[in-house]
Amino acid sequence: MASGFFAILDDIAALMDDVALTAKIATRKTAGILGDDLAVNAEKATGFVSSRELPVLWSITKGSLVNKAIIVPIALVLNAFFPAAIAVVLVLGGFYLAYEGVEKIVEFIFHRPDPAHKATVVQPAVAKQDEAGAEKAKIKSAVTTDFILSVEIVIIALGTVAAENLMIQIVTVSIVAILATVGVYGIVAIIVRMDDTGFKLIKRSEDKGFFATLGHFLVKALPVIIKILGVVGTIALILVSGGIFVHNIHFFHDLMPNIPSIIKEFILGLLAGLLAVGVATLGKKVIALFK
Repeated sequence: MASGFFAILDDIAALMDDVALTAKIATRKTAGILGDDLAVNAEKATGFVSSRELPVLWSITKGSLVNKAIIVPIALVLNAFFPAAIAVVLVLGGFYLAYEGVEKIVEFIFHRPDPAHKATVVQPAVAKQDEAGAEKAKIKSAVTTDFILSVEIVIIALGTVAAENLMIQIVTVSIVAILATVGVYGIVAIIVRMDDTGFKLIKRSEDKGFFATLGHFLVKALPVIIKILGVVGTIALILVSGGIFVHNIHFFHDLMPNIPSIIKEFILGLLAGLLAVGVATLGKKVIALFK
């Protein structure tokens, strides 16, 4: 009886050793996509009033956890019974990411707000309703984008343990999925609260000394970081989408072999985004004609 118990403990210890090794490898391989995930989600989780930043971020984080709870079992089942479907799902997701990235560029170039345009008077109740609607829309957009990026993370992690047994696959992919969510949104939370931390440091130090200087730096740095993240996040969307096409479509993988992969991925992502935006715009016009 005792020997059986210790044998079980030994099996568990061996399993945990294997999982620790595979999780380390999987995390390393997903580091690039996690960096893109951070840039994209930090940009999407900003732009709210201070009191709404953490509640909005928590809503996105919960959505991200739900995404991964859906994706992980589906990915494991598809990998076991219908692996070709994974590539199809990734390519469709790539078009969505490309659309989001290029839409931001088109919006910036062609639909920038006119500074000479006079602001209209908006009733407080209407303004509050508009803010709530904009907040829900941004959360929905962030969770949708997180879903596509989560698919990429889970698939990459699953690919590193494809030769292992099912238990190691389940535990490894689950660990990577949880670490991705906690790590990315934990860092995003730190970024979006930089200004509040800065104001507290200034207040507690009575605007004197090192901590006051640090506080002023944090307050001034946040808008700059947000602008940088906005640009980086847009580029990341296009690069990730291009990378999906290169790694899952053989024709694109062999196309332009002498061009650096990052340039090829950006070009493909940009072209896919332009195509997706064009199709979406045409679709909206067709729908408007029948209304």
